[in-house]
Amino acid sequence: MQKNQLPQALLKQVTQANGDILLKSSGEWTVDVLHDATVKLKKLIRKIQPVTVQWDISAVSHADSAGMMLFIHCSDILKLKGCTVELSGMDSEQKKLYQLLRAHVSDYNEPATSLYSHLPNPLYPIGKTTFDWLQEITAFLAFIGENFITLLYSLRHPASIRFAAIAENIQDAGVRALPIITVTSFLIGVVIAYQGAVQLEKFGANIFIVDMIGLSISRELAPLITAIVIAGRTGSSYTAELGVMKITEEMDAMRIMGFEPQRFLVLPRIIALMIALPLLIFFADIIGIFGGMFIAHLHMHLSYAEFLHRLQIVLHVKNVWIGILKGPFFAWLIATTGCFYGFRVSSNTESIGRYTTISVVNAIFLVIACDALFSVILTALGL
Repeated sequence: MQKNQLPQALLKQVTQANGDILLKSSGEWTVDVLHDATVKLKKLIRKIQPVTVQWDISAVSHADSAGMMLFIHCSDILKLKGCTVELSGMDSEQKKLYQLLRAHVSDYNEPATSLYSHLPNPLYPIGKTTFDWLQEITAFLAFIGENFITLLYSLRHPASIRFAAIAENIQDAGVRALPIITVTSFLIGVVIAYQGAVQLEKFGANIFIVDMIGLSISRELAPLITAIVIAGRTGSSYTAELGVMKITEEMDAMRIMGFEPQRFLVLPRIIALMIALPLLIFFADIIGIFGGMFIAHLHMHLSYAEFLHRLQIVLHVKNVWIGILKGPFFAWLIATTGCFYGFRVSSNTESIGRYTTISVVNAIFLVIACDALFSVILTALGL
């Protein structure tokens, strides 16, 4: 059994003695079979010099609008290159189609090229990156505004607040993060104690290790390290969870059923993390100071009682509160960034990994920038 074959759009080129070119078109010039003829015409147009081109289409059995547009387009380009184009062989139907399309198609004007246009533009990637960055900032600010409106609606309608979802997210972001926070905080206390001991022993000022551990951990290191760990653990999970929900069209289904994703998915996560992170920072303060106290006793032979007595003197309550009060700000940045990039995930699984990485990097950057801003403001206020 023979397979049915589509008729082809054929093109034959004949170079005459005087240098003129004769083009003979045959077959069916329809949209389904124009590919080979289009490729051949493009190669011919690139090589052709200003000559007379006689284009005979008398052997074309049928031409649709796509085939006739190809005749018009190529003849316009040839004329632009200085060629004289003579079309012949059209029947009455083809002439009607040609006149109809010709009346609604302007002559082709190839953009002027110069040597500079072929050179790479070094400013293009800079401009594109800047434009994309500004677009992302605009979308992020719009996302923040939408969250704020959702929060105002929830405050006006307390019954709409999903307390069960908030409690579940506190358990996931807070309680289940305790093991990693414990290990990280203890090791930070150990590192600070060891590094401080090496320097302070040179001057016989072992007791000042308490000042270094108490102030550095409670005021700076515990809030910052805890926020970075939570950004990598919880912020990434927010992005991945919301991204999967977007790919599986769960968010679209929620909107169809009248459930706003901002209120049902984003707001409980932000509130939960803003509650959990200050508590985790306070827990990290205790574990970090305990780690430093353990190393001070082991390495510098400083008794626990002496360490705690000195700690009560040098560690003021305001330093502890400053570290804890950073928590809600860090938590808001981490949760908002994670949820924002979760909504940015497109309809493929590759984008989940990409946007999860971007969300973690940006959340850590924003946390460090916010901590630097806190340092500047608190120093200016004398705190």
